[in-house]
Parts: sequence; C-alpha cells; structure tokens
Amino acid sequence: MTGKGHEGHTFRLLPGTGPEGKPSYVLGDGTGPVSRMAASIEGIRLGMAGDLLDHAADLLADRKATAVELHFLASRLSESLREVLQVAECRGARPDASSLDPDSESPARRDP
Repeated sequence: MTGKGHEGHTFRLLPGTGPEGKPSYVLGDGTGPVSRMAASIEGIRLGMAGDLLDHAADLLADRKATAVELHFLASRLSESLREVLQVAECRGARPDASSLDPDSESPARRDP
C-alpha cells in the first residue's frame, strides 16, 4: 500500500517481505533506485509467470505427464500466483493505480 509521506513523498509497498515476514516500504517519489529496482523485480516476476503458464500449457497437453511432474507444476504455479498477487497489491496501492483501469476512477477488484 501507499500512504501519505513527508513533503510530497509517499510510502510504497515493496515486493517481498522483510526479515520477519513483514511488509517492506520505501519512502520517496517513485523515481529513486529502490523504486526502480522494485519495478524491475515486479517485471521479472510477471515475465516468469507468463513463461510458467506457457510451460503449464505444454505439460498439460502432454498426456504422458506424470503425477510428480503435475505436482511440481502445481507447486510452482501456486508460488507464481502468490507473487503475481503481491505485484498486483503493490501496483494497485499506488496513487496512480487508476491509470491501470481506464474504465474506473479508482482501482477496483472485478469479479470474473
């Protein structure tokens, strides 16, 4: 999440957690090196999720896939979904998040 900060700066939720599993934040205007690194990590996570989905499609199309392979795939998909949800939370909490949904004045969760 983001919150009001100090002198025009805001708190930005970072991907990942701190040493005790607590959320980590950075205070800034969103252009500093930590914010850029966080955006890079988010991009990598989203790219890896796409690659994993491609792999899942291939494995699921293979009728000879074993239970062990499918279990491994399900585990990786679960990890990836957790990371993608965290990226969505980080991005959805930003003040400019409304730009992600052009049909909405504020970020909203949509039902499928």
